[in-house]
Amino acid sequence: MIILKRPIITEKSMKLAQSGLYTFEVDKNATKPEIAKKVAEKFNVKVVEVNTVNVRGRVKAQRRVRKSYQQSGFKKAIVHVGKGQTIAIFETPKEEVTVTTGEGEPIRLKEKKDILGRTKVKVEKSAVGAAPTTQRKVITGK
Repeated sequence: MIILKRPIITEKSMKLAQSGLYTFEVDKNATKPEIAKKVAEKFNVKVVEVNTVNVRGRVKAQRRVRKSYQQSGFKKAIVHVGKGQTIAIFETPKEEVTVTTGEGEPIRLKEKKDILGRTKVKVEKSAVGAAPTTQRKVITGK
């Protein structure tokens, strides 16, 4: 039986991950001790507490036909790990890069990759004599 199905990555779960709470979709029949054991051996962390929530499936309407259908529900587990321990799936790396323009002026770029692998680049500061209107956001990716 597969106990841990997938990590749930949303804005709320990423905020919880900063305080040591990690969210996973688990099997409906999994118990709290089974979830704690599986997370501890898979990610090499000490599990302090496990909370589970049964999420009800939504009723959705079809677009072209006047009918609706029921999505299936799932079980969500919020795992609290020991202080100072992290799970790498929920971490986002941050990098800073200095680039020179054609005129030889340095520009600082902040590069950040999100969970899905897309790259976001933000221009932090432009050249010393440039107007503040040259600061802009550039988003690149797949």
